[in-house]
Amino acid sequence: MNEQEKIEQITQQTNLVRNWSMEFLSNLGISDQFIKYINLIFLIALVVVLVYLLQVITRKLLILILERTSKVKRLSFLQYALNRKLPHYIAMIVPFSLIKGSIPTIFFDFPKTMAFANKLADAYLVFYVLWLVTAVLNAFSDMLSEKDSLKDKPLKSYFQVVKIFLYAVGILILLSILISKDPAILLGGIGAASAILMLVFKDTIMGFVASIQLSANDMVRIGDWITMSKFNADGDVIEINLTTVKIRNFDKTISYIPPYSLVSESFQNWRGMQETGGRRIKRSVHIKQSSIHFIEDAKELERYKRIQDISEYIDVRSTEIKKHNEEIGADKSVAVNGRNLTNMGLFRSYVEGYLRNHPGIKQDMMIMVRQLDPTSKGVPLELYMFADTIVWAKYEGIVADIFDHILASMKYFDLEIFEDVSNPIGFQHQQAQVKPDDAELGM
Repeated sequence: MNEQEKIEQITQQTNLVRNWSMEFLSNLGISDQFIKYINLIFLIALVVVLVYLLQVITRKLLILILERTSKVKRLSFLQYALNRKLPHYIAMIVPFSLIKGSIPTIFFDFPKTMAFANKLADAYLVFYVLWLVTAVLNAFSDMLSEKDSLKDKPLKSYFQVVKIFLYAVGILILLSILISKDPAILLGGIGAASAILMLVFKDTIMGFVASIQLSANDMVRIGDWITMSKFNADGDVIEINLTTVKIRNFDKTISYIPPYSLVSESFQNWRGMQETGGRRIKRSVHIKQSSIHFIEDAKELERYKRIQDISEYIDVRSTEIKKHNEEIGADKSVAVNGRNLTNMGLFRSYVEGYLRNHPGIKQDMMIMVRQLDPTSKGVPLELYMFADTIVWAKYEGIVADIFDHILASMKYFDLEIFEDVSNPIGFQHQQAQVKPDDAELGM
């Protein structure tokens, strides 16, 4: 059957339906003057009812089929398709076919309206295809984002690029339908305006390139804790798309950062800390310099030996110091001659032993107790170690427990903590700044 024969067959079928409806209305006693318009309304109403019934029946059948097949593990995509209302869009194929096929019948007596209706139907088809493909892409995006190997990747950026391309093609086809021009001609005009388009989509293009760089270099993933002071961002990455990186801060506010800012500027990613399971503690206590002294009295040394964590250390160090002093012939009538124990040295040893036995400290990571350069606020004794948790509340509890103990134990070594009592305001400020480096603790 050639094209001309198909057209003739469609025309005959159209005339058959039209003649039936005209005869039906004429039998009802409607005047010939109005029968053409009433026939138009009658056919439109009939098509609307049929379209609604077909759409409902088709959609319910598709949902029923997809719900049963989605239970098969290999076909898990169908469950995501259900969530994205894919059956609703697929079910519209049959009603649309009915509408498209009935246009010649409904508007047989109105040729200009028929041409306009055909254009509208073709335009709707473009939108319909875009909706259908978008639903499929969204379902794939949902499915892939839940896979362990892909859940931390910026998949939304890639799917958004595909959608933008589809929308651009759809708009081009839609315009060609509405103005009855070849898409190639419109595409040539768009090529001439490419500079304007690049300016309009500058952020989108830069965001896409930045998303690829972030993913390829593994700079940031969904779920990472990052800090970027320029944008007052300090929290977890919850979404990465073409135009923004969405961060939920610890104060429950949301920060939006352009992806290219993460590529071109500095930010801090705490993923390493999260992967090791240990969170760094780096804090100092300032000891009053005048409270540091040599241990010359044997009774004083015996008192320190009663502290279990350093009793063995005192015996070993005392033997080493005595042997060294004998070798060099040191005159011990003056404590400064040769080597000697100090209360500060014993305290450092005690603190290190305490940390190595603390259940809240990771013992497989660095533990160090060291003196820093003396300052006008005393001698800083810095504690450097890693808490055996990355949970903020537990971390703060471990830090408080450690420093409560250390501050309380200093008096047993005849040491005093520095307090600037001459400047009460400055002292209050110093106490408020308990942490020397908040950024390093992720606060």
